[in-house]
Amino acid sequence: MGKSSATLILCLAVWAFLFVSCNDKKPVPKPLCYLRTDFPDHQYSNFQVKNPMFDYQFDISNLYALRQNLGDQRYGFQEFDLGPINGTLLVYQKRFNSKDSLITLINAANDLVDEHKIKADRIDFDQLIDHNKRVFGTFFTLKGNVATNYQFYLTDSTSRFVRGEILLNCRPNYDSLRPTLDYLKVDLDRMMQSFQWKK
Repeated sequence: MGKSSATLILCLAVWAFLFVSCNDKKPVPKPLCYLRTDFPDHQYSNFQVKNPMFDYQFDISNLYALRQNLGDQRYGFQEFDLGPINGTLLVYQKRFNSKDSLITLINAANDLVDEHKIKADRIDFDQLIDHNKRVFGTFFTLKGNVATNYQFYLTDSTSRFVRGEILLNCRPNYDSLRPTLDYLKVDLDRMMQSFQWKK
């Protein structure tokens, strides 16, 4: 058998294999994909803390619902269900009585952000300084496959301190969560800008 005959037989065998394979009706597995999440337009209501020791208010998305509201004269806690975003907003409040206590609280809040440095690709922050409303604080955006993508703290600098964080009920995958996080960031920006002490 010559070289050309062997090449022809090999070509026919490959062609026959491809023909049979293409006509096979077996399902072909597809790679995992992430569906785009469509959320409704942003709408807000004013939320006011019930405990008179923590007299503040802010605008919150109508999609979110208060799940827990606990507290006493020195410490408070709110937990909000984020509805279709499938997560939780945790808000902690604390009363303090000295400048040293405020520094300790701020350092503790910063330490909680720093715990995610190993996984975070980048940590951005925006400072909020409103002398008229006496609201001062920092909003942190943690980019990457981290357990919490947003944290913040706010204070009146004299006696009240509030810290918050977002926890999503899914495996951290920053690329797939990007649309959800962008939507959520709009709501958190509104919350920060509308925040004020009631007295």
